[in-house]
Amino acid sequence: MRVLPRIRRILVAGTVAAALTVASPLAAHAGTTTRALPAHPRYVALGDSYTSGPLIPLPRLDPVGCWRSTGNYPARVAYALRAASYTDVSCGGADTTDMTASQSVPLGSNPPQFDALRPDTELVTIGIGGNDFGVFGSVISDCPPLRAGDPTGNPCQRHFTVDGVDTLRQKIDQTRVRVADVVRGVHQRSPQARVLVVGYPRIAPESGTCPAVLPFADGDYPWLNGIEEYLNGALASASADAGADFVDTFPASYGHDACAGTAAWINGQSLSPTAAPYHPNAAGMAGVAAVVVARAGA
Repeated sequence: MRVLPRIRRILVAGTVAAALTVASPLAAHAGTTTRALPAHPRYVALGDSYTSGPLIPLPRLDPVGCWRSTGNYPARVAYALRAASYTDVSCGGADTTDMTASQSVPLGSNPPQFDALRPDTELVTIGIGGNDFGVFGSVISDCPPLRAGDPTGNPCQRHFTVDGVDTLRQKIDQTRVRVADVVRGVHQRSPQARVLVVGYPRIAPESGTCPAVLPFADGDYPWLNGIEEYLNGALASASADAGADFVDTFPASYGHDACAGTAAWINGQSLSPTAAPYHPNAAGMAGVAAVVVARAGA
């Protein structure tokens, strides 16, 4: 997920879905393209900050501005699968355009993530899409200030609805096309690879609220869950269209949302010494890694 300017300043100084009871319509298109994964695969991880793991111990410095952790889910997947080789080029703030272009980050730049792909790469995980068209960033920046004026209503949903159309869902539909293109680009560069597109774990609870942790209006929680579920559905659809397997982390993260206290996989609004605001913590990375490993072995 893109680190917003306010959050990025905090990080440099030191360093949203299951309330809806039906699946996203896009998820109905999800299929499988499972191929056997060799033992000890040559593994490359691509993605944004939900992959890189900002502030989760211990940080890597290549470059420091990507906030890439040695304890993120790719590192855990590589260890669990006893990967023959492992390259993690995920980077905080990345979107699909950063697969083929250098990404400017604090104190340096991250090369195009596709540069890590090789013809003999055998496993690729992709965790991308939340930053495209500013979807997650818009939610995090625009929603909390609206709570004060309507704490029990749904001011953020109304804010993003124009002429009866949810503009964030429109952007997610465009993201689906981009992610499918990313998958195709991986296949072109690494034709032997099993490709796994990793979805986003839940941020908000299925029911209830915790405004001190997630400072959104009460009525916006179901909508926020729906936005995240719709994004995951778009990723599933893109995976099926382009020949990848989708790793759905949303069900496994039930009961581990940001409101779950010590069971949370996701940090809330406050900066933690071991997790960035609105980002996974170490437990979340371990949980996502378990789902990825299980899917890789399917």
